Amino acid sequence: MSQSARPIVCVGGANVDKKLYAKNEIVTGTSNPVSSSTSVGGVARNIAENLGRIGEEVVLLTTKGNDAEWLAIDKECSHYVNLEHVFEVPDASTGSYTAVLEPDGNLSCAYADMDVFDELTKEKITGELPVLEKAACIIADLNCPAETVKFLQSFALENDIPFVIIPVSSPKMDRLPSDLTGVEWLIVNQDETETTLGMKIDTDKDWEESVYRWMDKGAAHVIVTGGERGVMAGDEKGVYFFPSLETRVTDVTGAGDSFCAAVIYSWLQKESFQKSLQAGLVNARKTIMSNTTVRQDLSEEQLKQDREEFFNGTVS
Repeated sequence: MSQSARPIVCVGGANVDKKLYAKNEIVTGTSNPVSSSTSVGGVARNIAENLGRIGEEVVLLTTKGNDAEWLAIDKECSHYVNLEHVFEVPDASTGSYTAVLEPDGNLSCAYADMDVFDELTKEKITGELPVLEKAACIIADLNCPAETVKFLQSFALENDIPFVIIPVSSPKMDRLPSDLTGVEWLIVNQDETETTLGMKIDTDKDWEESVYRWMDKGAAHVIVTGGERGVMAGDEKGVYFFPSLETRVTDVTGAGDSFCAAVIYSWLQKESFQKSLQAGLVNARKTIMSNTTVRQDLSEEQLKQDREEFFNGTVS
């Protein structure tokens, strides 16, 4: 493992995902025929499993209930992720996320039961300082309370550890620090950006401007994702557009997390900004083509092959 002495620490959500696939166009106010599947998810957990499958040593800090849902999560990802530092919350339910998908695979709506993550407190996190101090990178999603995110930001800055923030939804953007100094990467979508910056992204110029506005808040690298259109990304050298790769949509769930994981992995491997973004787009494309939240064929060698296919123009 390339970061074996210094693990990547992911802090945030781990939950059970239930997906309901509508067989016809969804009609509100009545029953809709669906098929269903159950898998494990959560932004931090999804990113952690992606990284673990690629070959990184990964520690997940999250909260759980003592229930069958957590046993499912443990069974699914303990081979790829260190779960020894997960906090059990008495009388709590493990997080759950139910997604309703349109016949074309796009998300219609989703329901999240994430109260257990409110217990992912600064006090609990400070009990894991020996783990955090060894981190090659700390990745936090906004399932974490605002105080926890702020603590991790300060801790990472003081200890010269790259810190990454991945929001999970617009309603949780109030947990994002107003000053992003010390945030190495902020990867956020258009809706979350519009909510927080109080702007509408109607044109490519608006999209580009949103990246600059995020960087003005202190983040070193910023990506504003735009779904099937691609991503707009910036660093100290400027802002660049990266189109998404044409793909056959099976299920979009987890695509954003797979994108984030491949970007951060590649950047930690000292890849260029452009190549890191391209790795993310390739991994997201392959995830969209799969029917699982984390693609089951992912490995260090497979990602390398996928990237080579992209670079030489033979991507399939």
